[in-house]
Amino acid sequence: ASFDAIDVINTKQVFGLFNESHMQYEADRSNDIAGEPSLSQMTATALDVLDNNDKGFFLTVEAGRIDHAHHAGNAYNALNDTIELSKAVQVALDKTSIEDTLIIVTADHSHVFTIAGYPKRGNPILGKVVAVGETEPSLAADNMPYTTVGYTNGGGFRDLGDETDAEAGYNFAPVTGRVDLTDVDTQSPGFHQEALVPLSSETHAGEDVGVYARGPGAHLVTGTNEQSFIFHVMDYAADLVKQAEQKVAN
Repeated sequence: ASFDAIDVINTKQVFGLFNESHMQYEADRSNDIAGEPSLSQMTATALDVLDNNDKGFFLTVEAGRIDHAHHAGNAYNALNDTIELSKAVQVALDKTSIEDTLIIVTADHSHVFTIAGYPKRGNPILGKVVAVGETEPSLAADNMPYTTVGYTNGGGFRDLGDETDAEAGYNFAPVTGRVDLTDVDTQSPGFHQEALVPLSSETHAGEDVGVYARGPGAHLVTGTNEQSFIFHVMDYAADLVKQAEQKVAN
């Protein structure tokens, strides 16, 4: 209620603390008795408050629970929170102008999350692989079905039904070897994908990540670049270094 009561027109500074630890997964927010706002709602309010500054602003929005869900090996929450991130990006696009606001969307690293299997068009991303022209799941060489998405390492298979807290998977030891998924609902929130290498937690990966941009300087975001290049794009758009040097000189 206090979040909804923020006077975005007259507020210059605001500090929002909505949880004693991590924010909720988007799928868990409805269970939060305090009414934790969504990432897109926080983005909207932050932009409305910052827009009161006629000298411009810098805003960082992080969908950090995507990372946590991947570490737990739970694609349901990872993808669900990615959808919420997409909504937050749309809010930023709607509330700013392409003429004077640079928006950059990227990640600080990837995960060993993999998409495989040649499923037919329309097959659920969290489902078992069903090949083109077929109605039953495809079988691997071990005569067991397999899912489209999985992890190359991590805790592996969990069948926790409607559990929407990905961290619940840490209550069990890593699973070694394959599991017969024939009678398992792999699309349920509590399903944790199988992992090739059993570890206590899934790890980051090392491939390049995507970078997407709109606004002043966005034309520089193309091809493959070092991560430090992102700062120089922001500097090009906002002239950050020159302004900082002038303040130091004065």
